[in-house]
Amino acid sequence: MNVPDFNATDHRPWPLPASQWTWLQQWYDLLFAHWPIPANQLRPQVPPELAIDTFDGSAWIGVVPFQMRIKRRAMPGIPTARHFPELNVRTYVRCGDRCGVWFFSLDATSRLAVWGGRTFFHLPYYRARIIASQQAELVRYRSMRYGSTSANFNAIYRSTSPVEPAMPGSLEHWLTERYCLFSQSRQGHLYCGEIHHAPWPLQRAEAEVRGNTMLAPLGIEPRATAPLLHFAKSIDVALWPLRKVSQG
Repeated sequence: MNVPDFNATDHRPWPLPASQWTWLQQWYDLLFAHWPIPANQLRPQVPPELAIDTFDGSAWIGVVPFQMRIKRRAMPGIPTARHFPELNVRTYVRCGDRCGVWFFSLDATSRLAVWGGRTFFHLPYYRARIIASQQAELVRYRSMRYGSTSANFNAIYRSTSPVEPAMPGSLEHWLTERYCLFSQSRQGHLYCGEIHHAPWPLQRAEAEVRGNTMLAPLGIEPRATAPLLHFAKSIDVALWPLRKVSQG
């Protein structure tokens, strides 16, 4: 896990924050599985202050399994929350000049990470039993949310091409090159969290999805198409503290 290069910013759509970053993360063995979905299906699930972002008239929803390493700035790693698998369900939104990510759910094995994500980042984290392993080029990933029979994911996936950074203007670039997240507190306040990393080292991917009910709790259904798949072996990410963007 390394600090990303803060001098390499030409790929960013806006400047780095002036304040210091507070968290460092490494995301690895990551699969982007995306489906197109009508924006009106997502509208009831997203705060009205956020515009649902679209590409060629379509919104997109993603299921993203990966593994994570995490460290607080100037602090040693916390044994129970420094390395764990995570699975998130997301879409893409805009607020002012910021285009970012809205998370419908984030499942993780670490009890402390779930508590911290909910408490300090106002993100909808859930505890899950996740088994993630790698055999040769294959990643095997199975997630089962505690207390739910309809929020599970089971897949085997791998990369199928060399690294091919996404071209600006492409759908792949639009889906992945996002440098902030949005969240909402229980009081209804909307927050923005800035992040920084190098351009995504994307590879084409294939996956055998043996089970996916992660969208069932949302009551939404993407278009009946095969998912658009991308793989990323590893990326280092810096995160900044949340800032409030609305009073709710």
